[in-house]
Amino acid sequence: MIDSHCHLDHEPMYSDLNNVISRSKNVGIEKILSICTTIGSFEKIKKIVNFDPIIYGTFGIHPHECANNQVTKEEIISTVNQNSKIIAIGESGLDFYYNHSDKQKQLESFKTHVEASLDLNMPIIVHSRSAENETFEVLKNYEKFKPKILMHCFTGSTEFAKKLLTLGSYFSASGIITFKNSNSLQETFKLIPDDKLLIETDSPYLAPVPLRGKKNEPSFIKHTLEKLAYLKNTEIDKMEKITTQNFNLLFNLK
Repeated sequence: MIDSHCHLDHEPMYSDLNNVISRSKNVGIEKILSICTTIGSFEKIKKIVNFDPIIYGTFGIHPHECANNQVTKEEIISTVNQNSKIIAIGESGLDFYYNHSDKQKQLESFKTHVEASLDLNMPIIVHSRSAENETFEVLKNYEKFKPKILMHCFTGSTEFAKKLLTLGSYFSASGIITFKNSNSLQETFKLIPDDKLLIETDSPYLAPVPLRGKKNEPSFIKHTLEKLAYLKNTEIDKMEKITTQNFNLLFNLK
């Protein structure tokens, strides 16, 4: 299994990394991708990726944070090129649900991140909430450059998923697919082709059933994998292999 999106720089995981990673390995996790959200968080991520060989990282500014964390394309590229264990850009994108940052600043930041990912030939990890049309329009504008798109913690509509598939997008299922009120999302994931599926925890958030309400961590990902296998009418071992292969292909890893 691979946790394609978590925040190891957040508590309670950061101060307990040894046990968190040990529990992850015990359930069969072979890689963990710790996601950057601010310039400050990247300082921790640079340390975290050296903590254990299974940990990789990203560099990017979350849409909530882009008002106070502005970076240029050149700064993103320079930062990423300094560390071989930084393997993606993000998370970036649009969040018009909370609007913690001005919409225009979010759009400018998102475009900057996409362009950096293209120059680096790396995946762009996309956060999208209450911004389906705008998110798609930004990504569509870069279609001819064949961006490597990963829709993180995908909770969008079936229509949105179908549009994103025309761009070759990948979709990461989080613990939300295990929630009782996620029937519509479950139906959408049934329609997404197997070769476009990944899994994630987004820990310490969104712990899956039967652990909902607890602080999430990578080792909980097995419950999301089991639910995804059930939705796709596939054996758990087979879905584990599929999502692992998809991650390694997208991120150009062995």
